[in-house]
Amino acid sequence: MTPFYWLIALAVLLVIEIITLGLTTIWFAGGALVAFVLALFNVPLLVQITVFLVVSILLLLFTRPVVEKRLNESRVKTNVNSMIGKEGRVTETIDNYNQKGIVIINGLEWTARSSRDDLIIPEGSKVVINEIKGVKVFVSLSSTGVADKS
Repeated sequence: MTPFYWLIALAVLLVIEIITLGLTTIWFAGGALVAFVLALFNVPLLVQITVFLVVSILLLLFTRPVVEKRLNESRVKTNVNSMIGKEGRVTETIDNYNQKGIVIINGLEWTARSSRDDLIIPEGSKVVINEIKGVKVFVSLSSTGVADKS
């Protein structure tokens, strides 16, 4: 009768994974599959449960990060996140101490701050977006220096 319970657990865990797509219960389904095979060979229940937990946790810890990384490689960044790494032009000197600075990025004006508090970035400089917090972009000088005025 024990193999039947492991099959039910396997099915329930797979259904939960299909509904949530969280890449969590799939690894416990793998543990349930291994426990099901052990149950077919009449291995003691305590061993089945132990193997289920060990296999599930090992799969979760070691394979989930690899699979998530592979799945996230193909995702396209959207909205604000797509701007990180892009270049912009400073239209008002960026000075963190005086809380001023404006940058034009993709034709849009953004309030800007330097990623380094001790760095004042003059108007006309070309900058790279490092981070976005709320409505402010945090920038650093681009390696190419001064932007075209066009």
